[in-house]
Amino acid sequence: MIFSPQSRVWIYQSNRKFTSAEEDVILKKLEAFTSQWKAHGNELMAKAEIRYGYFIILTVDESQANVTGCSIDSSVRIIKDIEQTHNVDLFDRFNIAYKIDEEVHVQSKEDFETLVNIKNVTPDTIVFNNMVQNLQEFETKWEVPFKNSWHSTVFAHLL
Repeated sequence: MIFSPQSRVWIYQSNRKFTSAEEDVILKKLEAFTSQWKAHGNELMAKAEIRYGYFIILTVDESQANVTGCSIDSSVRIIKDIEQTHNVDLFDRFNIAYKIDEEVHVQSKEDFETLVNIKNVTPDTIVFNNMVQNLQEFETKWEVPFKNSWHSTVFAHLL
């Protein structure tokens, strides 16, 4: 399947890394969900993936059918189910993910602030912008240097 660059994207970041066994179970559940995901009876062209063991990414190409409030609610329900089943937090927006030596780390806002303060996180550290809205933004603006991210405005006083 080829997805339009304007396809909608939702990113759910875990507070801890999934085990490979968890990833397998979660992907099977998400594949079953996306294969039958509908909006007002219309099938959605959708896919789900897990990246770096931390991020669940749902993509929907709206060129065939638009996502509706009800269809978004159904996706949130499946994510909440995954959250409960695997005892992870997928909705805490105050957890910040970043990469050091190609390894992803997730910290609370306070711990991340400390890392910026002591220069363990630098302007060139890659951070994840989970606020991207579409596939094009996901491919170009999801993994960005700290200095080019929204994070730098929140922590500007530390740079």
